[in-house]
Amino acid sequence: MQLIHSSAELKGVLSKRKRVAFVPTMGNLHAGHLQLVEIAKQHADCVVVSIFVNPLQFGPNEDLDKYPRTLAADCEKLEAIGANVVFAPSVSEMYPGFNGKSLNQNVTINLPAIASELCGASRSVHFSGVATIVSKLFNIVQPNVAVFGKKDFQQLFIIRKLVNQLNFPIEIIAGDTVREQDGLALSSRNGKFNPAEKLQAAQLHLTLREVVEAIKLKQKDFITIEADAAQRLSEKGWQVDYISIRSSATLQPASKNDGNLVILGAATLNETRLIDNIEFCAKPLN
Repeated sequence: MQLIHSSAELKGVLSKRKRVAFVPTMGNLHAGHLQLVEIAKQHADCVVVSIFVNPLQFGPNEDLDKYPRTLAADCEKLEAIGANVVFAPSVSEMYPGFNGKSLNQNVTINLPAIASELCGASRSVHFSGVATIVSKLFNIVQPNVAVFGKKDFQQLFIIRKLVNQLNFPIEIIAGDTVREQDGLALSSRNGKFNPAEKLQAAQLHLTLREVVEAIKLKQKDFITIEADAAQRLSEKGWQVDYISIRSSATLQPASKNDGNLVILGAATLNETRLIDNIEFCAKPLN
């Protein structure tokens, strides 16, 4: 496995490859990331994994400086499962205008309105920063396929829009969320919890499952189901960002006629924000 830090070196290495699969990450890898790499290996003769903590997607009060950087451990994990290349660029490599303080990135991606909803409602710069860095990485790596996890369903939706509307010749493949036995979605942020808090963290997924069951019963409207679920989490000590029932095809608020739903949730437990979702195929309720 090769560890590469410069775009020029990476392009030279990849010019000799027939088909490239790409897995973009911010590092601090867990089994969920590694599953995406395993999926990528099925679609190409070369798998590139990027490790880059992207400053552009962090707001002024978010945890950029505290985000764990574990490059050596990440490389060991990736080499063990057969990744071919790790691309770990510096901030100045990805942002040529970087002067040590400001990124000087004046050109960013203008996103559809959905980027300002759900997670985007409280993280105004997040998805623009994600879309901009992913576009940069796509231009550098020029993969045939790219693999993203379903845990961040909104991000996956936006990346698919990005690829379609900017004519990137890249197939986007989605990897299922990897979970603990109690349903907790694997996340780099889970490492912030002590054992008791980690057990409590599974309540988010349990609440989303309760939403699915409430939809099946057809006894309440979606807005009431969302509000009831958020209240239950709040009573357990969570700061709830949203619980939302959406069409999985459009990410618009679901109607009674939608059959393919996704229930999305974001909430903070002891200063650690988690996201999760459940896709649900329901029959129209009318």
